[in-house]
Amino acid sequence: MRPLFDRILTINLICSTAVFYAGARIYILPKIKELSPQGLLVPILLLHSLRHLGLMFLTRGATYTGMPLKFAYPAAIGDFITAVLAFIAIPVTVKNLPGWRSLIWVFNIVGSIDLITAITLATVYGAPGYMGAAYWIPAFWVPALLVTHYVVFIFLIRQPAGAPAF
Repeated sequence: MRPLFDRILTINLICSTAVFYAGARIYILPKIKELSPQGLLVPILLLHSLRHLGLMFLTRGATYTGMPLKFAYPAAIGDFITAVLAFIAIPVTVKNLPGWRSLIWVFNIVGSIDLITAITLATVYGAPGYMGAAYWIPAFWVPALLVTHYVVFIFLIRQPAGAPAF
């Protein structure tokens, strides 16, 4: 059986996700039908545009020697791809260009799969013990990203494709 300190990251991940979810339940989800794609999605896309920070998993100094590369590379590259998708989606959504909804679906599915994969690989390969300064990413950042992906899925499902966007 692993000692408690080996599970601290899991505890942080769960607790932070609960806090972000509570915030979303109180402030965002009750108003989701009232919000325009610009009003809801653009702030979320800006947040996810910062996922290039996941590249820190590949950087000496941000992680300890021995960081499992089978976790680090997929997590870093997946975050970077998601950041690029989010950043590209911002002007498309702001300008209500054709295909904005499809691009948001792609961003949200790719980003969600990336996070689930990273959490799984971190667990399988024991990455938490090597995270060093990058520890804050899964302890704080990933829960915010998980909850905002959930919010985007709810938004996309509740706003029919044929409904006026703006």
